[in-house]
Order: sequence, then structure tokens, then C-alpha cells
Amino acid sequence: MFKIDKNLKSANVARTVRFTETLFEQLNSVASENDISFNLLVLQCCQYALNDLDQTNQVN
Repeated sequence: MFKIDKNLKSANVARTVRFTETLFEQLNSVASENDISFNLLVLQCCQYALNDLDQTNQVN
């Protein structure tokens, strides 16, 4: 289960990422409700997805 963790605050690589309006609004809402930055939430979502990635179906 995904849980908010405020320990990924030292991100220092800048990237531009485009979101759909709906996804952006959902992420922004969750970040606001949990008193964290949008960026921190996106970092945590990415880390969560990578940790739970099913390695058996990857295409090389």
C-alpha cells in the first residue's frame, strides 16, 4: 500500500514532465491533503511504482 513519506526532499535533478489535466488535479489534491509538495508526491509515486514493477513482463 502506498503511504506518504516526507523523506525524499533532496531531489536535485530538474526535468519537465507533462500530465493530463485530470491526473494533475488528482495529484495536486492528494499533495494538498497530505501537506506535502506536488513534487514530493510525484517522486514518491515514481519510487512506489519502481519498487512494485513486475520484472517478468519487461520488454528489452
